[in-house]
Amino acid sequence: MCRHLAYLGPPRTLHELLYAAPHSLHVQSWAPRMQRHGTVNADGFGVGWYPPPGTAGAPARAVPAAVPLPAAAEPPGPLRYRRAMPIWGDSSFADAARAITSGCVVAAVRDATVGFGSEESGAQPFRADRLLFSHNGAVKDDEALAAAFTPPPGVLDARAPVDSAPLFAHTVRLWRASGDLAGTLAGVVRHAREHSDGRYNLLASDGEIIVATAAGDSLYTLREPGGGVFLASEPFDGARGWREVPDGSVVVATGERTEIHPIA
Repeated sequence: MCRHLAYLGPPRTLHELLYAAPHSLHVQSWAPRMQRHGTVNADGFGVGWYPPPGTAGAPARAVPAAVPLPAAAEPPGPLRYRRAMPIWGDSSFADAARAITSGCVVAAVRDATVGFGSEESGAQPFRADRLLFSHNGAVKDDEALAAAFTPPPGVLDARAPVDSAPLFAHTVRLWRASGDLAGTLAGVVRHAREHSDGRYNLLASDGEIIVATAAGDSLYTLREPGGGVFLASEPFDGARGWREVPDGSVVVATGERTEIHPIA
């Protein structure tokens, strides 16, 4: 099992989102309060974030007023940092996180499924195109899922040696075909259950919305007065606005509203 979190709203530093709260994702790596399977999440961690427009890796340059500006480019894709070590052991990232700001973030701390290693390729979130994805759970028959959900072309994370990889493969395939992220995650849970029992709490973002499924483990949502919204495996503080998402549901959060629907 794992603990994961997504945020959408006014830009914040990664340090504020992952470290600052009393029961932050950082704390949940060694002291989760609501984890139903496993006790610590020490087998790696990862965070993906969407940089603000104009910060896709090159410094901004002054443009003379007389020079016509090109048509608006595609927004930058997500950036990512992953390690095979516990998040509490990476003090350098904790420092860097103070200087990285984003308005959309997906992060996870990992407790590896029995039978799978703790190499970096298994740390989530996974990434393809503008999609970030995390799986909190475990698959009973991972070979059945791997046979059913083959990786799409060019999606390296869908080939990772972990039971989450076939779920990501199917997510990318359905999302590329429909563009409907909520329908995609609900469909992945339904299709996965046709091939294997498992716990299928999925979490994903395309930079515009955050979506998650409650399918075997805890999931909560929080909408703050200032406009930020969180989806998380468990509350990271004592705010009164936390709502538990019923098992068997998919939750969709945008900047304006949060909606919860049945998966089936």
